[in-house]
Amino acid sequence: MPRRRLQQALALFGALLLAGCQTMVPKTAPPTAAPPPKAAAPSTTSNLPTDTARNRVALLVPLTGPNAQVGQSIANATTMALLDTKTEKLRVTTYDTGKDAAGAARQAIAEGNKLILGPLTGDEVKAVAPIARAAKVPVVGYSNDASVAGNGVFLLGYAPSQSIDRVIAFAKAKGAKNFAALVPKGVYGERAGSAFLGAVKTAGGTAVGMETFDRSATSVSAAVKRLSERSSYDALLIADIARIALQIAPQVRSKDGTAGPRILGTELWNTEAGLAASPSLRGAWFASVSDGLYRTLATKYRTSYAATPYRLASLGYDSVLLTVRIAADWKAGTDFPMARLTDPDGFAGIDGAFRFGSDGLAQRALEVQEVGARNISVVDAAPRGFGK
Repeated sequence: MPRRRLQQALALFGALLLAGCQTMVPKTAPPTAAPPPKAAAPSTTSNLPTDTARNRVALLVPLTGPNAQVGQSIANATTMALLDTKTEKLRVTTYDTGKDAAGAARQAIAEGNKLILGPLTGDEVKAVAPIARAAKVPVVGYSNDASVAGNGVFLLGYAPSQSIDRVIAFAKAKGAKNFAALVPKGVYGERAGSAFLGAVKTAGGTAVGMETFDRSATSVSAAVKRLSERSSYDALLIADIARIALQIAPQVRSKDGTAGPRILGTELWNTEAGLAASPSLRGAWFASVSDGLYRTLATKYRTSYAATPYRLASLGYDSVLLTVRIAADWKAGTDFPMARLTDPDGFAGIDGAFRFGSDGLAQRALEVQEVGARNISVVDAAPRGFGK
């Protein structure tokens, strides 16, 4: 939709969330076991009633196993989205992927669901994708594993490459020239490292060094030492969680944060409210989705479920928003209009504007935040939409 309509949609969904919320929800507060919600989440069933007036949508999330709390948080958020939008065109049924994601997908398709929201992890998406593809049922998953996207699979997960592109470009525009990076070993680190090299090249900077570590204190310190011995840099990307950044910052910057390279971070820092407690991290920049509407969602969630949601709950909420928008022209009982998912004007959500590229990955409008002495502030706002 045109930028004006996208802005109106953002305002609409923001208004839907307003409910006397003047209390901030700590990002890092651990979720607690939730009592029965005031608005019950869609229940799993193997015998759905005949319903010719609404389109059937399956929500695949883990309700058992190690990721059960995350899955329940997403499921609760989808319920909130259904209630907030007051849609009468969708029936959303939840299927547990905790033990068998493929089996959950088969059941969902057998019961007539024409769209799958979820599952959560890359491995689950990999198991579900061929089953859904054979039935011509698109998947809107919550993973950020780019290797499983495409050919009917669309991923809402936050891609590290996008936050790295955004923060590197911002730093270059502010005067940084020589860039270095510290990345963890493993798949995330490999992708972050590749994204770092590409982003620096695109921005017109110089990549002077990159080191890996295994997250132990000894390995982190050794990586910092190797990097410092081999190169001189004015901007350092720490492509890992905030806890690691808190370990590294005092080793490369002065204790009061007044000297040393500019530290850059990724979307992983968005869940850590304690960054401002470290003087060495003051002035650090990182790119992420906006938290403005999410804070409102989290406050409403606490009221309904007496628990703090996981940050990924917004993906569940936004997946329902895009489905509701498309459902306006989706005739009940017909196949989901998959082509609508790649609308170049994108969608409006709790996490801001987003759209799916031809590769099936969500392209997001990100903001740049700066770590201050007492708080974290926005220094470069996210675009409101995707201009032509």
